[in-house]
Order: sequence, then structure tokens, then C-alpha cells
Amino acid sequence: MEFQSDQSREISPQRKNGRGKIKIKRIENTTNRQVTFCKRRNGLLKKAYELSVLCDAEVALVVFSTRGRLYEYANNSVKETIERYKKASSDSSNNSSISEANTQYYQQEASKLRAQITKLQNETRNMLGESLGNLQVRDLKNLETKVENGIRRIRSKKNELLFAEIEYMQKREMELHHNNQYLRAKIAETERVHQHMNLMPGSSDFELVQPQAFDARNYFEINGLQPNDDYSRQDQPPLQLV
Repeated sequence: MEFQSDQSREISPQRKNGRGKIKIKRIENTTNRQVTFCKRRNGLLKKAYELSVLCDAEVALVVFSTRGRLYEYANNSVKETIERYKKASSDSSNNSSISEANTQYYQQEASKLRAQITKLQNETRNMLGESLGNLQVRDLKNLETKVENGIRRIRSKKNELLFAEIEYMQKREMELHHNNQYLRAKIAETERVHQHMNLMPGSSDFELVQPQAFDARNYFEINGLQPNDDYSRQDQPPLQLV
């Protein structure tokens, strides 16, 4: 009983609460260092194996002891995995350099575009007759030439559109003239048919239709449309002065 009590007094509070936190530093004792190396190496190899199997990952593990002994694990091949690592690291460095070059290029292009936009805005103001204070005589002459050339091109385009409109109206007039001639021919044919029907026996009830008069443009005369006085006007009340 006394021996058990002595052992209970020698147990530290960390052992009572579970495994204590170990400080990560070099183990000075050679034997303890070798034992720890063996245990941690086996645990590391086991974790690498589990990672490759559970997650279907390509794992390569290389460990050298203090005596220079090599311990390795790879689910595929250590050399192939190392070559893949070198290629991936070189590609990442190349990609970073390419991205930096692209960033610089786009920054330069953006500055060029901003300068062009500013220049175009100034030219637009100058064309409107604004912001002319900083222009020299030579610049003003060039601006005047540009404005005159622009006005000349605008007038040429306007005349072109007017001529096209006139040509369209002339074609439309010709179409209307042909339609008028066609209608006049149809009316004349209708009149001939009525005259032929009036000349037939038993057609005394029909009256001859007088041909309508046409003016110089082959249109109906307005005066030819006379009001019909055949209707009786007896129903109209006489006007009386009050």
C-alpha cells in the first residue's frame, strides 16, 4: 500500500489529464532520438499510405536519417512524382511571369486608350468652336480646313439624298400617269358598251351617257361634275326674314 501511494505521488498532473503537450525541439539523448525517429517514421509512412488510398492522391515520401539512410514511399514512382513536381513548379513560375507581363501590357494599353480618348474629346470641342485658347495659328488653319471639308461632305450627302428623293417622286408621277391613262381607257370602254346597249332594239328606257371632259393632264374636270336638279325642292322651307 505504501508502494502504490508513492507511485501515485510521482505521477505528474499532465499524466493524470492525459498525454501532455511535448515541446518540438531536438532530442539530445541519442537513444531517445533514434526511438522517436523510428516511431514517427513509421507513422508518417502509414499516413502517406492512407492518404494515397483514401483520397486517390499521388504521394511520394522521401526521408533521410541522421546516418544517411534512405526511407521512401510512393504509390506510383518517386522519380515520376518528382519530375511531375518539377514540371508543375516550373509551369507555375512561368504562369506567374506571364500574368505579370500581361498585367503590364494591359496597363500600357489602358494608358494609351485614355490618352486617345482625351485627344478625341479635345478635337471634338475644337470642332464645336470650344477650348480654342491653347491653339496656335497653324492649328486654327488646320481646324478650319477640317471644318470646311466636313461641311462640303455634308452638303454633298444632302444633295445626294435630295436627288434620290426627286427621282423617286418622278417615278411615282409616271406611275400615277400610267394608272390615270389605264382608268381613262376603262371608262371609255364602259361608255362604248353603254352606247352599244342604247342602240339595241327595246332600249328606249336607257339614256345616253355623255362622255366626261378631261383637262390637259388627262384628269377629270371639276366643273364637269354638275349638280343634279332632277330632285324636287318643294320640301325645302322658304327663308323668312324675322
